[in-house]
Amino acid sequence: MTDRIDPPRDPRDLLDERTCQMICPIAAAMVGVCLTGIGLLHVTITFRARQTIADDLLSIDALIFLIATLSSYFALRVQGVRRLHWLERIADATFITAMLLLTAACFLITYSLNR
Repeated sequence: MTDRIDPPRDPRDLLDERTCQMICPIAAAMVGVCLTGIGLLHVTITFRARQTIADDLLSIDALIFLIATLSSYFALRVQGVRRLHWLERIADATFITAMLLLTAACFLITYSLNR
């Protein structure tokens, strides 16, 4: 009886899987951060009676983080390398975009509520 030996995997495939394994839980947690920020912002707005666009930005940001989470999750579930790379690129791009938007929302919150 001979044992079947799997061919060695391409190191780039392992790198893509590790990236998706990192993005998935981090992006999911960031959705919660955005929702918490929206809640705290609404409490602050209620007491100060000052409107800001930051809660809208955080809502959009939560959706972008959700897209990053789902694309990285599905990248871990697919079998094809081509589809893995495609979903991994989507996860990367949406995660970076959402982090930039979160940073912009933080600046907006900080400077609009401190006036």
